[in-house]
Amino acid sequence: MSRYSEIIELVQSFEKDFVKFYEKGNKSAGTRVRKHMNELKKKAQDVRKEVQQLKGVGEDEPEETTNATEAQV
Repeated sequence: MSRYSEIIELVQSFEKDFVKFYEKGNKSAGTRVRKHMNELKKKAQDVRKEVQQLKGVGEDEPEETTNATEAQV
């Protein structure tokens, strides 16, 4: 659950800049918001990779697919 906590803390740390941009119209805060969102994107990608590894699904283990015509035979 630590990954979840990391993401929550990361998003909460963006709050001041979101308020400054969306409620007060501070354009510099908008630049920081974009930077924060990029950080979040990178963190999300890291989590996606970790989940994929932990699931064990990858090139070594092809996922099973069922063809409707094969099931009828």
